[in-house]
Amino acid sequence: MTADSVKPRTLAEIAQALGARLDGNGEVLITGVAGIDHAVPGQLTFLANRKYTPLLRTTRASAVLAEEKVTIERQAGLAPLPVLRIANPYLAFARAIELFYHPPRYVPGVHPTAVVSPGASIAAGAHIGPYCFVDEGVVIGKNAVLHSFVTIYRGARIGDDFFAHSHTVVREHCRLGDRVILQNGAVIGADGFGYARQSGGTWHKMLQSGPAVLEDDVEVQANSCVDRATVGETRIGRGSKLDDLVVVGHASRLGSNTLLCGQAGLAGSTVVGNDCILAGNVGTAGHLRIGDGAVVTAKSGVHADIPEKTVYSGYPAMENKQWLKTMAALNRLPELHKRVRELEEHIRRLDPR
Repeated sequence: MTADSVKPRTLAEIAQALGARLDGNGEVLITGVAGIDHAVPGQLTFLANRKYTPLLRTTRASAVLAEEKVTIERQAGLAPLPVLRIANPYLAFARAIELFYHPPRYVPGVHPTAVVSPGASIAAGAHIGPYCFVDEGVVIGKNAVLHSFVTIYRGARIGDDFFAHSHTVVREHCRLGDRVILQNGAVIGADGFGYARQSGGTWHKMLQSGPAVLEDDVEVQANSCVDRATVGETRIGRGSKLDDLVVVGHASRLGSNTLLCGQAGLAGSTVVGNDCILAGNVGTAGHLRIGDGAVVTAKSGVHADIPEKTVYSGYPAMENKQWLKTMAALNRLPELHKRVRELEEHIRRLDPR
């Protein structure tokens, strides 16, 4: 494992690398990147949310990424702040991080404590770290990294540039595409939560015969689970991302470029479309559909289908505008209750019967 040292860059070099328009001194040296309120001299920061604009007056950063129309004002006595003008400052900031931080590189090879079945097929460039286990019939593409304590069950098929952090598991016959990343503790293809009620009231465990499938460019973050299916498959579409502590129930399907944020949970056979966002702690009932481009806000409970390109909130989830009206009315409930009691008392006085 090696780490690259990163040399300082001039602001002009960074502008060229990011495709930004330089507004200011291009000879300023930048040694790293930081948030607007924590940056120090020598660092590049960004402004993506206009509510942080006042911080530009006092930030100690040496330069800022900002949109063309943003006006940069500085506190009296502070030097002008050079600006890299670009349409998407947040994306540019993400790319700037890559200029100054290079993750560790893992040299090819198999650690002496790793166990790799003779029947496994692992392409060139793989790094198999300490105490990993790769079972019979596994196929892994080129340039894989299995960090440590990674377990790949038999028959799993994994594409190129796979990265599995420590304590991840890929279960039997699951299929993963290219450039899949599994963060620590992720489990792909564990048994789905499937049981059939028996006449005596006990539960009969149903075999979970269908694999979990992760398409290209999927990332599953720490301690999240994508369950295998009773029959058929569980599928995560290309480019989708699962945050920490997410559960995708058996036979669920996610489209492409969909985000499931922390602690979201999909019951079995949920279908989520392309380009959706399910914010933190969203839960869904099973056997429902969420349309393309839909957004479900944090802590919402989804009990029915959601149309495409809508925003839903609350429990039970409803259209966001209706939820906002409901919450506004709920905040007035004590006042309304008091007024109703006063009206009832007034009516009793007028008509004592």
